[in-house]
Amino acid sequence: QFGRTEVIDNSLNPDFLHKFVLDYCFEERQNLRFDLYDVDSKSPDLSKHDFLGQAFCTLGEIVGSAGSRLEKPLTGIPGKKCGTIILLAEELGNCRDVATLQFCANKLDKKDFFGKSDPFMVFYRSNEDGTFTICHKTEVVRNTLNPIWAAFAIPVRALCNGDHDRAIKVEVYDWDRDGSHDFIGEFTTSYRELAQGQSHFNVYEVVNPRKKMKKKKYLNSGTVTLLSFAVEAEHTFLDYIRGGTQLNFTVAIDFTASNGNPSQPTSLHYLSPFQLNAYSLALRAVGDIIQDYDSDKMFPALGFGAKVPPDGHVSHEFPLNGDASNPACHGIAGVLEAYQRSLRHVQLYGPTNFAPVVNHVARSAATVLDGSQYFVLLIITDGVISDMAQTKEAIVNVRPLWWLALGWVVAPLGAGNLGPLGDTGAAVCRAHSSGGFPALDPLNCSAPLCPPAQFVPFRDYMTGGPGAGLSMAGLAREVLAEIPDQLLSYMKARGIKPPPHSPMSPETPP
Repeated sequence: QFGRTEVIDNSLNPDFLHKFVLDYCFEERQNLRFDLYDVDSKSPDLSKHDFLGQAFCTLGEIVGSAGSRLEKPLTGIPGKKCGTIILLAEELGNCRDVATLQFCANKLDKKDFFGKSDPFMVFYRSNEDGTFTICHKTEVVRNTLNPIWAAFAIPVRALCNGDHDRAIKVEVYDWDRDGSHDFIGEFTTSYRELAQGQSHFNVYEVVNPRKKMKKKKYLNSGTVTLLSFAVEAEHTFLDYIRGGTQLNFTVAIDFTASNGNPSQPTSLHYLSPFQLNAYSLALRAVGDIIQDYDSDKMFPALGFGAKVPPDGHVSHEFPLNGDASNPACHGIAGVLEAYQRSLRHVQLYGPTNFAPVVNHVARSAATVLDGSQYFVLLIITDGVISDMAQTKEAIVNVRPLWWLALGWVVAPLGAGNLGPLGDTGAAVCRAHSSGGFPALDPLNCSAPLCPPAQFVPFRDYMTGGPGAGLSMAGLAREVLAEIPDQLLSYMKARGIKPPPHSPMSPETPP
C-alpha cells in the first residue's frame, strides 16, 4: 500500500485533493492499483469498511493519455457497475529554467609583455557554508583588452541553485599557454541582478583585491557589462507527451535460416505450447511499455530474410499481418499473433539485411516532421548481419535524426556478432562500451549524422525460472532507457516546443 487519500463525506462524486508523489521511469512498467472504500468508522482496518471497487493501470498509461488524464471503470464487485475513477498526472515543478547570457569587458588590465591580454571569465555559485563551486567558464578571447564573449546557456539551478539572491562570484583571467593564468580581477552579482538584463545595474567593476590594498588611487582593472539576458524553461520528455506527441513503434523480426529450424526446440523461433520463444519475449517486454504512449495502439510489424508466399520470393521487408498496404497490428498482442502466423507460412532463408526495414521506417518518419510523432524502430535479430555496407548507407541516408524523428534499437538474440555498424563514411559512428551508437552533435559537426541507436544483447537477459520476469524488465529498461533523451535531442535540434497544456485541474466526474 502506497498511501490513502483523505475521506470525503457523503458524496458519490468525490474530488480528492491528496496527491501521490511517485518516481516516474519511462523505461519501466510501473503497475498501479486503486481501491475505493466507503468509510464507516475511524478504524484504519480496511476490512471494517465497504469496498466500492478497484482499477488497475500503469503509470505510463496515465502519463501517456491525452492531457495525462485517464478515465477507467471501477470493477471488483460481480454484477455491479461500480462507477468511474479519473486519474491525473502532472510533473512536479522544479527549477527547469535555462538562462542565456552574454558579456563584454572594457579596458581590462594588460597582462602580457608582448601584446594584450587573452581574457576569459570563470563563474562560481556560492554554497550554504560560504564556499564557492565553479559552474561555468567562458571561452578565451585572444589579444584584446575589450573582449566580447559569446553568449552561453546555463541552467538556473547550476547558477544559483534556485536561490535568486545567492551570491555569484565572477573572476576574470588572462589566459596563459602553460596554465598559469594571470588573475585580472573579480566581481560579485546575483541571479536577481542579472535578470534585470542590460542596464546600468549590470555594469561591474573588475577589482583585484591585492592591487586595491597596495595602491591608494586604484579604482579597478576594467569593467564587465552584461549585454543580454534571456531565460526560458527547459522542456522535458513529459512536456511533449502531455502535449500530444505519440511514440510510433515499429518492430522488425529476423526470419533468416541462421535462427534454426522453427520446429526444433533449439531454434530461437520455436513455438512451444508451454512458453514464449525469445522473439516473443523481447516483443512483449518492450511493447508492453511503449504501447502506453501510442493512442491508437497500432504497431507496424515487419519481417526480413524469408521466402514469402505465394511465389516464394525472398523478402527483407514483408508485413507480418500479410497486408503490404497497412502492416500495422492492433496492440502487442496483435503483433505476437501476426508473428506466430507468419512463422507458419514463410520459409526461413536469408541473408540478414537491415537496410530495407531501416528505410521503411525512415519513409514513414519523413512524412511527420512537426513533432507530433517520434518513430522508434526495434530490430530483433539472431545477431549475424549480411548487408553491412548497405546498412551503413541507410544509416547515413537516415542521418537526419535531426530531420527525421527516428531512433532505433538492435536486440541480438543469439551469439552472432553484428560487427561494427560504425565508420559510416565521415560519421564514424563507433560503438562505445555499452554497445550503443551515439549520435554526433548536429550543431558542431558537419559530418553526416547517425540516428541514435541502442545495441542491447538479449542473451544477457535470457534466464529461466522465477527470475524470467525480472530479466525481461531489465531488457526493457535497457532497450528504452535512451528514448526520452533521443526524443528531446530531436525536438531541440528542430526547434519544436511542446504545445501548452493546462495545469492539472480535476474535471467534474460523470
